[in-house]
Amino acid sequence: MATTTHYDAIIIGSGQGGTPLAKALAGANKKTVLIEKEHIGGCCINEGCTPTKTMIASGRVAHMIRRGPDYGIHVPGQIGPTNEFTVCMDKVRQRKRDIVSSFRSGGEKGLEAAGVEVVRGEARFNDANTLKVLLPDGSHRLLRGEKIVVNAGCRPAPPRLDGLERIGKDRVLDSTSIQELGEVPDHLVVIGGGYVGVEFGQLFARLGSKVTIIQRGAQLLPREDKEVAAELLDILRDECLTIYLEARATSITPSSAETFNISVATQSGNEIVTNVTHFLFAAGRIPNTDHLNTDAAGIEVDVKGYIKCNEFLETSVPSIYALGDIKGPPAFTHISYDDFRVLKVSLFSDSPAHSGPSVKDRLVPYVVYTDPQLAHVGLHEREAREQYPQMKIRTAIMPMSYVARALETDEPRGMMKAVVNADDGQILGFTCLGTEGGELMSIVEVAMIAKLPYWQLQDAVFAHPAFAESLNNLWGLLK
Repeated sequence: MATTTHYDAIIIGSGQGGTPLAKALAGANKKTVLIEKEHIGGCCINEGCTPTKTMIASGRVAHMIRRGPDYGIHVPGQIGPTNEFTVCMDKVRQRKRDIVSSFRSGGEKGLEAAGVEVVRGEARFNDANTLKVLLPDGSHRLLRGEKIVVNAGCRPAPPRLDGLERIGKDRVLDSTSIQELGEVPDHLVVIGGGYVGVEFGQLFARLGSKVTIIQRGAQLLPREDKEVAAELLDILRDECLTIYLEARATSITPSSAETFNISVATQSGNEIVTNVTHFLFAAGRIPNTDHLNTDAAGIEVDVKGYIKCNEFLETSVPSIYALGDIKGPPAFTHISYDDFRVLKVSLFSDSPAHSGPSVKDRLVPYVVYTDPQLAHVGLHEREAREQYPQMKIRTAIMPMSYVARALETDEPRGMMKAVVNADDGQILGFTCLGTEGGELMSIVEVAMIAKLPYWQLQDAVFAHPAFAESLNNLWGLLK
């Protein structure tokens, strides 16, 4: 029978909340163990933010080379309106792998330096304080912790489509496997028009694929305001992506040894998308709670399997906490890290319970790394009007073509939108679909944190001709 090892704290999963928490606990002389099934760093470093944005950078280079003649730059021997080029997918992939390896190695060294014990394996609850960890060699260990923190994350939802079993597995992709392609797909069909779908769709279109996106909803990016989603739709269609809205894939049928057809139900009837070579299912993620045996610990989960917790990240079991994506949306790396900040205070403080920071009412910024970027912070217009029905709310919309820097760089696509309380000038929400939109959004976020009224930005002195200068002019369009 395996002996049980006792710890002050056990962290399940080395994501962007779990890893720094493990290091902080070890630094406070707490006997700490971190259990990781796959790679140190979690989804962000290994399959999410880091590798995808690395590949998107390659896509932007391709896009700018193609647009070279717009700036007077031609590839030798070419005089047409666009430059032609070749893509070495092996190099794109290797660059991504190298950066991931570097980031992952840094995480591993940081844990070692902090004195955190790392156990490689898959954890399952035996009870509220004990975990059984299945090790790679088939053996197992029993670990008991005074405190247990679950940071086990989510994984791509599996594809479901009639006929899928007849398609080669190397042609059916998710957000992880698509990053390991050694070739540019001839025709990539993307199921889902959310963040993942639009980023990968635009990336592979720029690398040379024919791309079709099939979106069940009435707009891309369902959370965004309609004007913003419509503008992004126009941008992607201008880059020759085919996009179906209010549509769903119903079946898939092989048409040759290397291609297949997808039947699509649309508002106007059934259509067939032909000569498809690769299929990306980007229609959601599911929490990894089904692997944890949460019932044995008494941990409550919701109908989708996300761990229920309060604003202090406490689960239904007093000694067990949850961090990051496994507790449900919003599923962003920076939110996971902020969960760490909140929980660190709770675990280390001698103050009365629930007297420290919480996740309630925190500002949630995010960036969709399309090009141009789509960045947002705070409330969308419909959310603001729903939450504050008695408030006098005003909005401002300004095309990026009004921004001098956007014109100078010949990147005028997109728009900005602000939502404000007309009575006190407080900024309730801000969206920028524009070049370096994430940086502009961050300026507005700082103003929101400081509770500055919008007119402070309107009257601020920004360096000319920076993109930030647009924040002088946006507010003049409030209605």
